[in-house]
Amino acid sequence: MIRRAILLGTGSALPVRAVSNAELAQTVDTSDEWIVERTGIRNRYIAGDDETTASLATDAARAALDAAGVAAQDIDLIILATATPDQTFPASATKVQAALGINDCIAFDVAAVCSGFLYAITVADSMIRSGAAHRALVIGSETFSRILDWEDRTTCVLFGDGAGAVVLGVEESAEGARGILASKLHADGRHNGLLYVDGGPSTTQTVGKLRMKGQEVFRHAVVNLASVLNEVMGMAGLSNSDIDWLVPHQANARILDATARKLKLSPDRVVVTVDRHANTSAASVPLALDCAMRDGRIKPGDLIVLEAMGGGFTWGACVLRV
Repeated sequence: MIRRAILLGTGSALPVRAVSNAELAQTVDTSDEWIVERTGIRNRYIAGDDETTASLATDAARAALDAAGVAAQDIDLIILATATPDQTFPASATKVQAALGINDCIAFDVAAVCSGFLYAITVADSMIRSGAAHRALVIGSETFSRILDWEDRTTCVLFGDGAGAVVLGVEESAEGARGILASKLHADGRHNGLLYVDGGPSTTQTVGKLRMKGQEVFRHAVVNLASVLNEVMGMAGLSNSDIDWLVPHQANARILDATARKLKLSPDRVVVTVDRHANTSAASVPLALDCAMRDGRIKPGDLIVLEAMGGGFTWGACVLRV
């Protein structure tokens, strides 16, 4: 028997304000046709003044706890993946902890940009397997609208705000049973200049704005995502034909299509939410997962693969059976 982290429930949260391409075109030199053709994005959500990364994370966490039937006091680990924390410190995870009324548990943030949730769930899985934790909240939450250059139409149209969360538990199970079967993470810091924020406390003493060389990021994304998926499936002793659902980072519809073709996966097995939510960075994978769980596409027993790539570059994948 193997001690394994299992998925107990999912949840998500979006800001109140939805912004369509048409509305965005009123203030940005762009059009609905231009955005849809290049990205597949039709809508995104933008956080209001009273909505923050931590508040969205808390709402997503509550939804996941409710879906899991788990009380907040039973959580002993909170990992929040974000590149847009409420404060430089303390960790936004501790704000979520306090908002949920949890007096004491392990709580910290993970910063790996769009791959953040994959990094966070892998760490949580490791801690559960080791016995350091038994019930974990793993959250991806972002307010990327706060770090966008709204005069740069090549980047500002791509991103949105939101949060997604999962509750993980523990189960002693046989090989091949439900739970996280394998995960793999990578990073290559040589590509910092392709996707980054031009500020920070130790350099400019400012938050900075997002900068990206889109074509280069696209090329690396397709290659890296396909490679890590093949790698993690091999680790799990499975083949791509075993995949019921691929839940990828929602960066760009063209990246999703190109990755599916490279892997010879049917497009109808790929969960796509980028058209509705745009790129929500660390929130995009858990947000897409929650959508597919709640609309009934993902069913008990399904084999799903989560994957993402983000600035750094960082990238990773996780195989789990629901």
